[in-house]
Amino acid sequence: MKQLLDIGQTDARIFLRKRSAWLWLFAAPLAFTYFLGLVNQGYGDPGNWRPPVLITNKDTNFLGRLFLEELDAQGMRRVDSAHRDSAESVISIPADFTEKAIRGEPVKISLSERDGSGEADATLIELRITRALIAMNGHILEVGVAEDKLRQAMARPNPVSLNAHFAGLKPVPTGFNFSLPGNLVMYLMLDLLAFGGMSVATMRSDGIIRRFMANPVTRNEIIMGKIYGLMLLGAVQIVFLLAVGKFALGVNLGANLPAVTLTLLIFAWVGSSFGVLVGSLVSAEDRVTGICVLIAVLLAALGGCWWPLEVAPAAFKTIALFTPTGWALQALHRLISFGSGFGAVLIPIAVLAAFGVAANLLAVRFFRS
Repeated sequence: MKQLLDIGQTDARIFLRKRSAWLWLFAAPLAFTYFLGLVNQGYGDPGNWRPPVLITNKDTNFLGRLFLEELDAQGMRRVDSAHRDSAESVISIPADFTEKAIRGEPVKISLSERDGSGEADATLIELRITRALIAMNGHILEVGVAEDKLRQAMARPNPVSLNAHFAGLKPVPTGFNFSLPGNLVMYLMLDLLAFGGMSVATMRSDGIIRRFMANPVTRNEIIMGKIYGLMLLGAVQIVFLLAVGKFALGVNLGANLPAVTLTLLIFAWVGSSFGVLVGSLVSAEDRVTGICVLIAVLLAALGGCWWPLEVAPAAFKTIALFTPTGWALQALHRLISFGSGFGAVLIPIAVLAAFGVAANLLAVRFFRS
């Protein structure tokens, strides 16, 4: 056991002394996480979708302002005129909005959809407008058209409220809640495959493995020591990116942090085992890194690291079930974006463990000195 630990810890120290290791462990995944998080930003919490709306208030009197406050209370996401191109719809409050209400005359709010606006976004916007109009009409019927009385009525808590949330249907992961798990999975697989494959191939080419075998070190201790060292590198990367995600990017880890960490550690074991396996199978030292990068990129694409599988065709979802990246992301999205507990990821974790055992056995079978 001591030899196993010494091999792993020595490997980890050697890798962390290299500037390239810091680039691939920390800088590259952090940059991609931030960039993809910005590109895939949704409209707030995926469980409470809030499409952006431009509101033009032509009414200079109090009722127009109160209606805007009611829209805010109903969850409407307003944007200013400088960002009008991002708005899914435009709401216009007429100039005589307050005057007609005081006279008891009907008054209409106009809603126009932007070209290309999605049907789901348009429906959510109409729903929030309808709720705001019902609330405003209810307050007017209760206290009349007087600013002070209306404000008092709006400030009172509603005796009946609606608690709406997803039941069964899963929201699409967006923003950093999507990019952090995706890039963690992709770079763990990429780094551990490449580091592991190159390390084993170099040790075999330089005769280090043969010199190891001449000492009281078993073949299994060498293999497990290499995997242990790679897992140490993976653990450092996991801790760094989870800390940045939680405290700098606002990723929703919450009470599921232990389950997220366990999932990633098991996945790091899988990536480390595959790295040692590839290094054992590929004899050409100069081709190991290219093969490892190709494998990692394919697994990342097929597993859903680049786009949410929730919006992918059914064939992609099926293919993802045959990849460790797909199962890892399934578990992470359940914990981070869908708010599920540890029980919901037992099957994905068990499948990842099966991948790890299989890769370990194959690495032992094909390991060469």
